[in-house]
Amino acid sequence: MKLKKLQPLVWVVLVNLILIAACSSGTPEPTQEVLQSEKNEPQKTEEVETSPEDEPAEEVESGAISSLDEAKSAVIQIEADGSFVNPDFSVSYNDAGFGSGFIIDPSGLAVTNNHVVTGAALLKVWIGGDTGKTYNAKVVGVSECSDLALIDIEGDGFPYLDWHEGPINVGLEVYAAGYPLAEPQFTLTRGIISKEEAGGETYWASVDYVVEHDATINPGNSGGPLLNADGEVVGINYSGRETDQYFAIGRDLAIDIVNQLEEGQNVEWVGINGEAFTNEDFSGIWVYSVESGSPADKAGIEGGDIVTMVESLILATDGTMADYCDVLRSHDSDDTLDIEVLRYSTGEVLAGQLNGRELDTTLTFTETLEEEIETTVEDTGTYTGYVSVMDDYGAIQMDVPADWTDVNGGTWDDDGETIGSAISAAADMDAYVNTWSESGVFFGASDDLAKLGGYVNLLDVRRDFLIDECKYDTRYDYEDVAFRGKYDLFENCGESGNVYIVLTAVPINDPQSLLILVEMQITKESDFDALDQILATFDVVGSLP
Repeated sequence: MKLKKLQPLVWVVLVNLILIAACSSGTPEPTQEVLQSEKNEPQKTEEVETSPEDEPAEEVESGAISSLDEAKSAVIQIEADGSFVNPDFSVSYNDAGFGSGFIIDPSGLAVTNNHVVTGAALLKVWIGGDTGKTYNAKVVGVSECSDLALIDIEGDGFPYLDWHEGPINVGLEVYAAGYPLAEPQFTLTRGIISKEEAGGETYWASVDYVVEHDATINPGNSGGPLLNADGEVVGINYSGRETDQYFAIGRDLAIDIVNQLEEGQNVEWVGINGEAFTNEDFSGIWVYSVESGSPADKAGIEGGDIVTMVESLILATDGTMADYCDVLRSHDSDDTLDIEVLRYSTGEVLAGQLNGRELDTTLTFTETLEEEIETTVEDTGTYTGYVSVMDDYGAIQMDVPADWTDVNGGTWDDDGETIGSAISAAADMDAYVNTWSESGVFFGASDDLAKLGGYVNLLDVRRDFLIDECKYDTRYDYEDVAFRGKYDLFENCGESGNVYIVLTAVPINDPQSLLILVEMQITKESDFDALDQILATFDVVGSLP
């Protein structure tokens, strides 16, 4: 019996990563208890001053906030209008995302999060909860990896906040200020610093450490200040968890980044508003939106793309931005970097460069084959459509031509023993299995074989089986976003003029977990299109028998 080819490109459904306290879109129902600034009024700054050399009068004169109850006048709400592509593949056109921020200079310079503003078409700002006056703002600079941004609000003479000057120790009383839940009411919640240095490697940012606290924040608090009892900035709120753990980018890191942004320098940046994701098959940086004119934009990256590799380094294998940001830190912003992008909406794999060559579609598997062989198969038209088929155990699936109605979804057996799941499909299964003149495909996945040997061993076994019947071409390397392996190319099996392909591969992220075999018999020109469709849709979706 002849087995037919199986393609090892496992397309997996992307998991939408949900961040509890990032930016907010729309107007959800408020659920938190809000501590208004006028309640539990802290001591006035002059009452707690320890050094008579400090001159609060000069700070007030210059516009600096001198007490917590005045902080509201320097805290802003930001509406970022634009179009964003979400990880569930929905597109939010002309959508309004909301975040918070705070003014640090009377000229209107204000700090917020990168994910609040990058990729937006326009920014609207309200100051101090005054909904009667709307300000426009422009982005001065951003840091993708630190999730920080500096914007410039139109106008001048604004109240502003100073940075906390003392130590940031566990137990320090703090207040989270901002405009959560897309509502215009200013809120202030109270808590303490619960951890001075929490882990800073996450799927939305990459910093050495962040400050953990328990002052409640919600969507829309992103970019707002974490204040001390004197209204000074301890950190910038940017995230929270369901376990009542909330995080802020600490003062020391923030000051260093903000100073660089004030000089007009983008820091650790290519122009992406995105986050990392990973699963058992592939990983990368999901792109929500792209800043116009940035290196990412000039390279051709679009919202909805997944940046899978930079400089041949596979990104986000640990579910964080760490690898991506380490590459950016190792290069200047104008360096040329090779990139690979998965455009999931079209199934294309694109290759290009930041600050260099624009993205272009890499050769499909079929196009590569056609360059390697002089095919003699007949041109007999195209397939009219494709249908999804699944094995009997719900473990694997792929799309095949609708004409291939003879489908076998049983187990993958060897010498009477089950070794995995398999799907065979053809218009005539008996002719496909027993002759060289019927088109069809075999797709098998086995975790048992992965324990016994590698993909090269399996490929050698299949080559030895076919070598007497087919003209052997040669062996080629294979790699896609999920799998790496090799394939053998055969021609004119049984003097039929056909093309026969055998491909074996393993998952890139976990090579010992699974072994894939794909065999396909090509007897007519339209089978090349079918091969591309099979490679773009086959998937492992459940547990193998």
